[in-house]
Amino acid sequence: MIYEMRTYHCVPGRLPALLKRFETITLKLFEKHGIRQAGFFTTLIGESNQTLTYLLAWESLADREKRWNAFVVDPEWTTARAETEKDGQIVDRIANQFLAPTAFSAVK
Repeated sequence: MIYEMRTYHCVPGRLPALLKRFETITLKLFEKHGIRQAGFFTTLIGESNQTLTYLLAWESLADREKRWNAFVVDPEWTTARAETEKDGQIVDRIANQFLAPTAFSAVK
């Protein structure tokens, strides 16, 4: 099992729009494509309170490539993304990392 940590740095003031998009649109499409989330987090104390960090669980990098690539070209996603950004860009930049649990990790 590997985990992908994705951090979305929002355009100032646009975090509520991003959270709404995940809650009402993106998670349903993740489910459709078999993308499993392991947690979503906003920043309580840190560099910026305009970030969303979340973890995705993958069987392998090949599993990630197959499922993620299908998601990003899904017409439902591309339409929904455009519609939710009609009032302006939501995300300024995205950072991601792939993580492997250690032998002593509670999460495997």
